[in-house]
Amino acid sequence: MIDKITEEKMLSLAKGAIKNSYAPYSGFRVSAVVLTPSGKYYTGVNVENVSYGLTMCAERVAVYKAVSEGEKKISAVLIYAEGRDLPYPCGACRQVIAEFGYDSDIIVANSEGKIEKFKLSELLPKAFLSFDKR
Repeated sequence: MIDKITEEKMLSLAKGAIKNSYAPYSGFRVSAVVLTPSGKYYTGVNVENVSYGLTMCAERVAVYKAVSEGEKKISAVLIYAEGRDLPYPCGACRQVIAEFGYDSDIIVANSEGKIEKFKLSELLPKAFLSFDKR
């Protein structure tokens, strides 16, 4: 697991990014921060659409931002939401994260101070991975 200082930095970045969430339909605002082995952080927020299937989760936004900037590995993802509920990553997000960091740390946190930590491999056992990522 990542150290406490890194976790606190990621949480601070997530709290700052959540203001950009666009969640007019669900009201469930989520932000995410991806940490790469190079030490860079990438933020993302959920972006909903009236055609709900076109909605994009915060985790995938952050991962895609990292990849679009040349990163191909993920060390950790912190997912943050306002309110009581913890924002566990959906199946699609788990699979996207697995592509770039099957052993990455996953931290879910809410605005009430609750935090849970996992390895992605715990959340997505027996993931569908290419042979070179197994």
